[in-house]
Amino acid sequence: MFTTVLIANRGEIALRVARTCRELGLRVVAVYSTEDRDAAVVDLADESVCIGPGPARASYLNMSAILEAARRTGADAVHPGYGFLSEVPDFAEACEAHGITFVGPPAPVIERLGDKAAARAAMAAAGLPMLPGSDGPVQCPDLAVKVAAQIGYPVIVKAVAGGGGRGMQVVHEPGDLVRQFREVKSAAQSLFGDDRLYLERYLPTARHVEVQILCDQYGHGVYLGLRDCSAQRRRQKIIEETPAPGLAPELARQMGEAALRGALATGYVGAGTFEFLVDGDGGFHFMEVNCRIQVEHPVTELTHGIDLVREQLLIAAGERLTLRQEDLAPRGAAMECRINAEDPSRDFVPAPGRLTELRLPAGPFVRVDTDAYPGGRVSPAYDPLLAKVVVWAPDRPQALLRMRRALGEFHAAGPGLATNRDFLLAVLDHPQFIEGTHDTSLVGGISCPGARGLTEEASIG
Repeated sequence: MFTTVLIANRGEIALRVARTCRELGLRVVAVYSTEDRDAAVVDLADESVCIGPGPARASYLNMSAILEAARRTGADAVHPGYGFLSEVPDFAEACEAHGITFVGPPAPVIERLGDKAAARAAMAAAGLPMLPGSDGPVQCPDLAVKVAAQIGYPVIVKAVAGGGGRGMQVVHEPGDLVRQFREVKSAAQSLFGDDRLYLERYLPTARHVEVQILCDQYGHGVYLGLRDCSAQRRRQKIIEETPAPGLAPELARQMGEAALRGALATGYVGAGTFEFLVDGDGGFHFMEVNCRIQVEHPVTELTHGIDLVREQLLIAAGERLTLRQEDLAPRGAAMECRINAEDPSRDFVPAPGRLTELRLPAGPFVRVDTDAYPGGRVSPAYDPLLAKVVVWAPDRPQALLRMRRALGEFHAAGPGLATNRDFLLAVLDHPQFIEGTHDTSLVGGISCPGARGLTEEASIG
């Protein structure tokens, strides 16, 4: 077992990983940018190192600075969290070259599955159901027109290196394809340094359902239930829950087995998530693999009683997975709401600022993952995630009631700050969400219920 873990991330996920490391008796090293010098994880860590100025490219994406921090502090493992370098094969490879354990899949696996076109090909070979799409990357508009005509409109144009809801565009009409193809190609180059694109049939009323998997280094793996992530804004998740409501047990089993089959076929190691679209006829289609811990992992932890970060660390240390599929018996229902510092009344534009007041919900079966504190600041330099409110209950109706109560207790105030709390409550109150019949189109039809900027004079709570 390694002895010192450097957490190559920030915010709530850095704090969450640090806590599990502490429980395992591991020494914790935090890295931080000049924007984050007062971050909570800096105080919790055994040692902390400044790795650069605020912009992520100069700090949290700076591989050489992070590896130097590991060398200076004697870190023999790196946990990348999610985002930033978590799915960069060059970083995993560099860690290995420096004799540092990377807590995640091997670099070749990340490279293969991070390339969305290559991942499609690998999963098709493993027998997973696929949406009609291009056979590999499509590099020119003329070829895109031919492929789209073959698979049928609407289509979605996606960056091969994309993720997190970025680098994609839905095209409904043939006359719009060439222009939007070029726009996505330019955006992909700017965002990811890779302008390769591929096309898929777009399902406008599909559900977004994902499967959590764990695999060790010895070819053993399990899947841990399904999470429904259909409540999204701009194709980014805002509410996640497990189990996926209204999904037939047989379909859930088929999806779980398909995900595990795909993972084992590609030599996956560690925690990962297979994402699928479920159509109105109950068919499911592979979408992508996330080679890391997910933002929404707490809902799986609450229903299974398993610390997924602990499992990640043990697997990375070379231990065998002790979980057996037949022993996994999830209980109850869990739900997560992402509270972002953003203004829904202005198309969810980020609205960061200093927190002069912060009150977090508590009570039975309520978990809040956050690194925010009164006097702290939500930086405009990074993702606007402020807190994840997570609840568990014996069934979904009770989980809904508990989440409404928990969100009602959430209070944040500060100059210029705004949150999406009221909008989340409006989603929870929508009849389709209450019935569990919603799909990815739900949020687009909900108006912003008086989303208010949070200042010291006007706040919610």
